[in-house]
This record gives sequence, structure tokens and C-alpha cells, in this order.
Amino acid sequence: MEGIAMLPEFRGEYSGVVALEKIPEVMAALKSEGFTYLVDITGVDNQGEDPRFEVVYELCDLSKKKHLRIKTMVAEGDPVPSVSAIWRTADWHEREIWDMLGIRFSGHPDLRRILMWEGYPHHPLRKDFPLAGLPTEMPDIAFTAKAPLEGGPFVTSSATLAQDREPRAHPAEEMNL
Repeated sequence: MEGIAMLPEFRGEYSGVVALEKIPEVMAALKSEGFTYLVDITGVDNQGEDPRFEVVYELCDLSKKKHLRIKTMVAEGDPVPSVSAIWRTADWHEREIWDMLGIRFSGHPDLRRILMWEGYPHHPLRKDFPLAGLPTEMPDIAFTAKAPLEGGPFVTSSATLAQDREPRAHPAEEMNL
């Protein structure tokens, strides 16, 4: 198909790269060719590379049992054209990518946070986001009291456990490097 630079087939999987500005045109054509199921859209932070981000679309043609992965590269601050007019399910995926990575989608009908609260100034899945988190003002509507099951059999303090296990959370000298 025109507009897709196909990558070499790998283990029976097919992937292609599309220029950012061609996304709506190519995606509409793919849907009309049978890729009617948008399985997922994800964002990848390639910190240190230029462009920094990529957006990956997982498509499926259910009648022919074919799967196709489409990637587009996105520079910091560049918006990605929304495909929510082509697949309604893209709405949630694009909102999650905006919320977690800060990649904006132009033409999206309701681009607002989906996991973090409105006004949260950070994007937690960026590679430069510290594992211990960043201090922020919690809105008054947030639940700030102790959880009712605190100390229960299934409740753990994941923050301290993650910091203990995560090598990036410890200075190099502590790890004998």
C-alpha cells in the first residue's frame, strides 16, 4: 500500500512505518481494506533519540486473520493526527497515551486525562520521570485518608518494594558499580 514503508517480516509479524502527516489517510485506507479492528495504540519513549517518541497501532483483519503493526515517529511537542474518527475505540487509547507520555493527538474530540487527575503536571511513563515520583499538589477531591484495608492481607506498600527492587532507584555506588 502506498504511504507505508514495510519493515522486514519477523516471526510471521508484519510491520510498517508511516509518516506522521499520512496517518489519517493510511489508516482510513487500511480500514477500508479490511483492517476493521483496532486492537491497540501504544506510545514508546525512546529518550535520547530524535524523534523521541513513536506511536504504534496494532490492527487486525478478522476475516482474513491478518495482523498488522503500523508505527509513526513523533518529535517532542508534535501532535499526532487522531484516528478516533476512523475507529471510535481510539478515543481511550489516545487519551491514555496523552496522559502517560504527553503525546498530543490533534483532532481528538475530548483529549483529557484518563488515569491521572486534571492539572497533574507530569507524564509518568516518560523515561525521565523518577521512579520515586514527583511531589505535586493533590486536589481537594482526591482521597487522602488511610485506605480502609491498610495493613490487610492483600495490601502492600508497592512504592517501597519497587524502589528496593529497581536498580535505577539506587545510586551506582550502592550497587558496587
